[in-house]
Amino acid sequence: MNIGKYNIDIDSQCHIMGILNVTPDSFSDGGKYNNLDAARFQVEKMISDGATIIDVGGESTRPGYTMISDEEEIERVCPVIRMIKQEFDICVSLDTYKSKVLEAAYPEGVDIINDIWGFKRDRELATFAAKNNLTCVLMHNREEAVYNDFVSDVVKDLRESVDIALNAGVSPERIIVDPGVGFAKDYEQNLEIIRSLDRLQMLGFPVLLAASNKSVVGNTLNLPADQRLEGTIAVNVTGVLNGARIFRVHDVKPNLLAIRMAEALL
Repeated sequence: MNIGKYNIDIDSQCHIMGILNVTPDSFSDGGKYNNLDAARFQVEKMISDGATIIDVGGESTRPGYTMISDEEEIERVCPVIRMIKQEFDICVSLDTYKSKVLEAAYPEGVDIINDIWGFKRDRELATFAAKNNLTCVLMHNREEAVYNDFVSDVVKDLRESVDIALNAGVSPERIIVDPGVGFAKDYEQNLEIIRSLDRLQMLGFPVLLAASNKSVVGNTLNLPADQRLEGTIAVNVTGVLNGARIFRVHDVKPNLLAIRMAEALL
């Protein structure tokens, strides 16, 4: 898969997208990396631990989050993306659902747009992504968690996001789909979509799994966000077995080691 100047082989092995939240209030690591020195240290660590992509987010999307202005989000992400691109040779993803934020951050070196609304909240994202040949992560989400046939509805919703991207001119080779663990799903539905990742492969695009430290792990094991590493690893190993190719995680090294072992067993 060509992502910016990077050629990432997702056929022969899985890849890690390391999470860099430059926010004061993210559920797992809020406030840890919202200054340049701390962000620099964490990026260096994630790269040395084996991350292929760094995903920069400037607004928390945890349950009950407070939406911030475009300007505040831009002020958070642009200096960090600029620093990463100046000091490291790594693929950078921007986690936003706002076209103005993407437009401001793109010149700093964005390679991937990672949209939790799958281009349904702001369709200008799709237009901008197509014009600039950006790779797109389209996550499943919806306003109301009401389903007739849960997994089939998730696949249908993702197909709608894919169609928005394709109709805007995004190349099929630049689309990745994400089942949206933790978004518009209850506990049992989160478990079910993780078990059903092979159904998402019917869409014909690489699958990204982003379950790191999320409530589905915490509720299963009755653990707070900073104690969910082992549960996250179990989810991601299951993801490998069910066909996911990219894993968005907070803790790069232990997840990557487990994923490599799962690949060897396959």
